[in-house]
Amino acid sequence: MSEKKIFVVLLAAFLAAYFVPFADPAVQNAIAEALLLLQDYARQHVILCLIPAFFIAGAISVFVSQASVIKYFGPQARKLLAYSVASVSGSILAVCSCTVLPLFAGIYTRGAGIGPATAFLYSGPAINVLAIILTAKVLGIRLGVARAVGAVAFSVIIGLLMHLIFRRAPQGAAAQGFVAVPDARGERPLAKTAAYFGVMVAILVAINWGKSDPSLALWYFIYRVKWLIGGVLALVLAWMLVRWFRKDELRDWTLSTWIFAKQIFPLLFAGVLISGFLLGRPGHEGIIPGRWVERLVGGNSLGANLFASVAGALMYFATLTEVPILQGLLGSGMGQGPALALLLAGPALSLPSMLVIRQVMGTGRALTYIALVVVMSTIAGMIFGRIAA
Repeated sequence: MSEKKIFVVLLAAFLAAYFVPFADPAVQNAIAEALLLLQDYARQHVILCLIPAFFIAGAISVFVSQASVIKYFGPQARKLLAYSVASVSGSILAVCSCTVLPLFAGIYTRGAGIGPATAFLYSGPAINVLAIILTAKVLGIRLGVARAVGAVAFSVIIGLLMHLIFRRAPQGAAAQGFVAVPDARGERPLAKTAAYFGVMVAILVAINWGKSDPSLALWYFIYRVKWLIGGVLALVLAWMLVRWFRKDELRDWTLSTWIFAKQIFPLLFAGVLISGFLLGRPGHEGIIPGRWVERLVGGNSLGANLFASVAGALMYFATLTEVPILQGLLGSGMGQGPALALLLAGPALSLPSMLVIRQVMGTGRALTYIALVVVMSTIAGMIFGRIAA
């Protein structure tokens, strides 16, 4: 850390200690909410979500050749193939806005173009099949269909717009100070590499499979046996590691995983604390009263849709929690348009994820990506609000 940054941190800490009214019950509650949200995040997402994602990102950095990433996701790759693969890959993972970050960083550091990389970044948390089904079941079929269509379209449109805006700018994350270890692949058949990654992704998806309504028979059955599925896949992965990999390759993989972890973890934790202080946990209030939010998202005005998009982008939603939160907001008078705007912006972004995205892509690219998500969610909300009315 530079001397300037150290000075800024010390100054901010002094000003907070001097001016923040810590004796105020509202401030004490907000601080408690920040710590409780961080604890919830650590308990629910770090071990089962982020750590497996870091290992996958490390494996991408070490075992996937840069030439392969550039071929399928690079700036010169065929657009139809690149964006189709990015969207489908993200939707299969069905992860939250923070869990997708190590995977996004993994392909971006290997040379993926800004367009396909951001299409993947958006589609991972936004195109969650179970969440879309749950939205249709709980909030209504129209909102469920609108969410599905909007999420798929957004992943491609945002990716294409990012490509057009930054097509002349240097590609890759190295210029932003986000580094990964050099390519250290062994000479391994493509089928083995694909199987290895497939098993790791399957473990990530299986152990994070969310609880669903028993009426959704297949999803509910997978939820009931997810630990059995995850255990079997873990044994398969262990066999692959013993039989297919050398010790030096495993060492490089571990090093790459650690590099991603130490770059991303501090930013995520800081973002979770700030988000909890401002907005609280789902169902609880931070320093910003929940009644303010309810008053501002009624109707279908530009302001209501924009506020819903911005609020959704700042809040942290664990996978599937956005549905019951919206159910309560709709019951309190939230309009259909702002509800869709929050559904399209909320799962794809959060304050913690914004901090990491900025670190990976740089300030300009990150602000552009965030603005595109917020603006497009606002427009989609207004259109849907008029149709629903």
